[in-house]
Amino acid sequence: MSEQSLPDDDARPAYADTLPEYAERVLEVTESIPPGRVMTYGDVAEYLEEGGPRQVGRVMSLYGGGVPWWRVVRADGVLLAGQELEALDRYRAEGTPLKEASRAAESHLPRLDLERARWDGGGRAQGHT
Repeated sequence: MSEQSLPDDDARPAYADTLPEYAERVLEVTESIPPGRVMTYGDVAEYLEEGGPRQVGRVMSLYGGGVPWWRVVRADGVLLAGQELEALDRYRAEGTPLKEASRAAESHLPRLDLERARWDGGGRAQGHT
């Protein structure tokens, strides 16, 4: 997002003055994901038509602490390593669709149900009517 497209300085996020433009755009997309919905790292890159999953992941690891980071996820639905319990609490609070872990699953933690939870960046969630 260029400065010319912003309505005024008061409407700019606090992090906008210190971030690279791509990072700012990734964080803006992250903030737009509704509660109970998720986008994969690749979804965010595709939505922005720039970068890829690794670039989005890098932005989230460096700058994502101030946005709903738990809504940007791995493509396999596995919870973010090291943040599993905090993310799980947030998913449950927001009503994010989950798949319960099988008894054979090593971590015994659920996975995200991406078919139901995935958001396409528009007004509707993928997998929902």
